[in-house]
Amino acid sequence: MSLTFHWFLPTNGDSRHVVGGGHGTPATASGRDRPPTVAYLSQIARAAEDLGFVGALTPTGAWCEDAWLTTAMVSQNTERLKFLVAFRPGFVSPTLAAQMASTFQRQTGGRLLLNVVTGGESHEQRAYGDFLDKDDRYRRTGEFLEIVRQLWDGKTVDLAGEHLRVEDAKLARLPDPVPEVYFGGSSPIAGEIAAKYVDVYLTWGEPPAQVAEKIAWIRGLAAKEGRTLRFGIRLHVITRDTSAEAWAEANRLLEGFDSATVKSVQAGLARSESEGQQRMLALHGGSRDGLEIHPNLWAGIGLVRGGAGTALVGSHEEVAERIKEYAALGIEEFVLSGYPHLEEAYWFGEGVLPRLAAEGVWQHPVGEQKASAAQVPFAS
Repeated sequence: MSLTFHWFLPTNGDSRHVVGGGHGTPATASGRDRPPTVAYLSQIARAAEDLGFVGALTPTGAWCEDAWLTTAMVSQNTERLKFLVAFRPGFVSPTLAAQMASTFQRQTGGRLLLNVVTGGESHEQRAYGDFLDKDDRYRRTGEFLEIVRQLWDGKTVDLAGEHLRVEDAKLARLPDPVPEVYFGGSSPIAGEIAAKYVDVYLTWGEPPAQVAEKIAWIRGLAAKEGRTLRFGIRLHVITRDTSAEAWAEANRLLEGFDSATVKSVQAGLARSESEGQQRMLALHGGSRDGLEIHPNLWAGIGLVRGGAGTALVGSHEEVAERIKEYAALGIEEFVLSGYPHLEEAYWFGEGVLPRLAAEGVWQHPVGEQKASAAQVPFAS
């Protein structure tokens, strides 16, 4: 089995400092250091493609550029890279979303993956005209995926649900291949939706013991539905030739966190209805102390950023070991990022991936020739 690695397109802006925000909080000023132009994002995408990443995640929300439009443009400047497009079901009809996905597949040669984000912040959802509460949003997501899945199967759909209704819905052209659906959520109802409809369950970067509990929980729910899922994890990464260099970079980022910004972001995130976000906050408690919560797992990013708030920090060898530790739990896909995203993609791609290739747990997706070239680790 070869592990799968995805990178991240910072459509909220990029910097040599952490770009905070997300989950209902605005992007921090550092996001203006490198604006998310199509040219810059394409530069990151091409680097990720060459290094051996399979796809790239784009976020969704008021703090960033629209993921559908941005990836459609960036896709024209890449050849192989897939796009893990985050979108919220409540903002677009299921029939239109199924049609958009089908069009994306044809225009990119089948390079769309879908990251379904139900939306954990009611105040942000209301800004878009969505006034359902959290549990109802998840129920609507289930109805949405039921419709979309049937449409992608070529069926004519009539469904009158609690939140969505379609009559005589069908697609003139089906997607080929059908996009895989990625999804995350820590609440009980989120687990139910994942078990019924998704291909890959994503978790944020919690310590291995907590990740193992989540995997067991979702596996059990999926088994009741007669289904099996793959599992992925969302992490930042700071990897260098030596452990000391990596932690020096983490400390540099930490020193750049303005106390007022930390206080403001933490106050905003404390209002979050997302159980996953609350689990992230509990890892650091708003404190700058004790941020290494597991060997090489650093919770510092979460002081200023919503959503994924932990990073793998260490030498290339140490980061590779932590990846194998998560893989041993059942994690097959890793969705990674780092500041700035262009340079950090090279640190990971040239430092960690060759080591994983040498151990037989990763292979460059373009084939044996590239994989063979990556077998020899760079000198550290």
